[in-house]
Amino acid sequence: MKPAEIRDLIAMPWQHGDCVDLAGVICEGPLDLAGLDLTGFDMSGASFPEGIDATGARFLGVSWFSGARFGGKATFERAVFTNDARFERAQFGETVRFDEAEFRGIVRLDDARMAGDASFELISSYGNFSLQNVEIGGRASFSGAEWLGGLWCQDARLPAGADFSDTQVHGRLWLRRAVAGNAPLPDSAFALSYGYTYI
Repeated sequence: MKPAEIRDLIAMPWQHGDCVDLAGVICEGPLDLAGLDLTGFDMSGASFPEGIDATGARFLGVSWFSGARFGGKATFERAVFTNDARFERAQFGETVRFDEAEFRGIVRLDDARMAGDASFELISSYGNFSLQNVEIGGRASFSGAEWLGGLWCQDARLPAGADFSDTQVHGRLWLRRAVAGNAPLPDSAFALSYGYTYI
């Protein structure tokens, strides 16, 4: 599908229960959703060979990118996800950025593969945020992030020097078998943690 066709289908007012089925779609060009209000959609298994720009977009329904493949840059800076954001098994070929994004539902990045740099600086997450078995090949920064619904990192493989400065975790912090480089990811990497920590 052409990027404009995808945009026309999802850049519309959202009503409870709306979910546009775009599972498996191949986007024939860079997808520009910057600044748009978007209805709910399922893009599980979709392919974006030239990347996506959703800077400042407002995802008003579910936003499912499970198993999606992003060949170019994937930018979700300052985006607002008002419902569940699902990126489990997603593959990011280049840089992915979620800086200053707001997540009001759950976030699932389980088994995601990020070949380049990944930035989650200054995000706010209100539901559980899961990085189970995620793998980041480039640099990783979570500086200033706040997880109000807990953070789950079992088996996460992060680069050495992953930045967790000025972070806050409210609720469960689960770090079992999580590593940064060749070393276990310690709870001391997080500036403040208010709940139970599992190592």
